[in-house]
Amino acid sequence: MSKLLTLRMADRRPPLFLLAAWLLAALFSPVAGAAPDAQALLAASDAIRNPSKPFSLTTALTEYRQGKQVDSSVLTVYSRAETRSGQFRSLIRFAAPARDAGKLMLKNGNELWFFDPNSKASVRISPQQRLLGQAANGDVVTVNLDADYRASLGGEVKIQDGDRQPRQTYRLTLHAKTPEVTYPYIELWLDQKTAHPLKAKFYTDSERLLKTAYYRQYQRQLGQDRPTETVIIDGLDPSWVTVMRFSDYAWKDVPESWLQRDYLPRFTPE
Repeated sequence: MSKLLTLRMADRRPPLFLLAAWLLAALFSPVAGAAPDAQALLAASDAIRNPSKPFSLTTALTEYRQGKQVDSSVLTVYSRAETRSGQFRSLIRFAAPARDAGKLMLKNGNELWFFDPNSKASVRISPQQRLLGQAANGDVVTVNLDADYRASLGGEVKIQDGDRQPRQTYRLTLHAKTPEVTYPYIELWLDQKTAHPLKAKFYTDSERLLKTAYYRQYQRQLGQDRPTETVIIDGLDPSWVTVMRFSDYAWKDVPESWLQRDYLPRFTPE
């Protein structure tokens, strides 16, 4: 495991797909009495959620109250990782509903900007601000948790996954490294055999539960089995549910110009 930690601390980071392979090989090798490294587990789960090269996808959000659909939105996401930090920069284009079509959101470092083509103005927004239902602005941008959180191992736990099936998991507790991230504190459950993220709980800095998320519908996308659906349940009202579905995965050249605030008024989708 020390070799993995050396790799993680190095300035020159390997591609995510190579990092995932190395981490998984080490994490699940039969070493008697050796507990897995929490930060390496988190990095392995990041590589499962996030493609290794610049990409695009479609995110469809649907909000339900008492089992009835009350709102929806469709976004196109373009993301690429920084070479040195491993953290992602993202441009999000609102595709539907019609009232929001053409609006943009940009994540550049820890800054999040919203652009409205009608006003031609871009304003800084909070990642904690709700976008739709239980989905916050920070939930729809690509995030490398390993870069933003310190992880510790909370033990081996059997849980029910999003399909109500029993799963043996590692429970991680994640504490934010900086105040700019979306959530100060997260609990994350990963499948013991694959490091697939299965469930997460998101908290305020006073550790009040905001919401619970289940990662479901794993499919082969861009060379990796990835969750294509996230079900988010409100921390106080379990009948308030938001479903995020991910589709149209594609490798995509994401130009550096797209990820600059000054370019937002000139952006046109291909």
